[in-house]
Amino acid sequence: MKKIILTVVALSAFGFANAQNKKESNLGFSKGDVFVSGALTFGSDSKISNYKQDNFVFAPSVGYFVTDNIALGVNLNLGSGSVQATSSSGTNKTSTFAAGLAGRYYFTPASQFTLFTELGVALGSIKSTPAVGNVTKVNSFGVALAPGLNYFVSKNFSLETKIAVLSYVSAKGDWSGAENASSVRFGGDWSAVSFGVNYKF
Repeated sequence: MKKIILTVVALSAFGFANAQNKKESNLGFSKGDVFVSGALTFGSDSKISNYKQDNFVFAPSVGYFVTDNIALGVNLNLGSGSVQATSSSGTNKTSTFAAGLAGRYYFTPASQFTLFTELGVALGSIKSTPAVGNVTKVNSFGVALAPGLNYFVSKNFSLETKIAVLSYVSAKGDWSGAENASSVRFGGDWSAVSFGVNYKF
């Protein structure tokens, strides 16, 4: 009898401690949480004949949970690149800028693992400065619907992946006679799956 009582007490204590640790771990999201993520990349490539290529991308994003299930966010994308074909040729340069808004719905936000769906809109531009010729700019507008998943590895850090399944992009150059180009895509492009890390405050 004494062994049974001790076993019950031990199991109760373990269950309480486990529940307490789970509660204190604070995994998942809830109303009022803020999370940040983004990308910072730099690359340089050189080959024979003095070929050289450089690129830089800075793409931060911030999200805020207005309810337990819904998060709103802003995204920025700043980039630059340059290509020099030979030592005697000039350098072709590009610069990019994009800003967007996104809304997400998380199905089980308070869990360590959750699925979400995101609807985002963005405005962007690409400026091209060739070594010879005129400077041109292409302005674009895009809308995308992307499902994804989020997995917490600690109470502050989570891993994330998503893929666009429906998107619309419209773009037009600023030169005379430029025509508007638009595209609609449906279906997951598995070569364009994105991965990231989020930090929750």
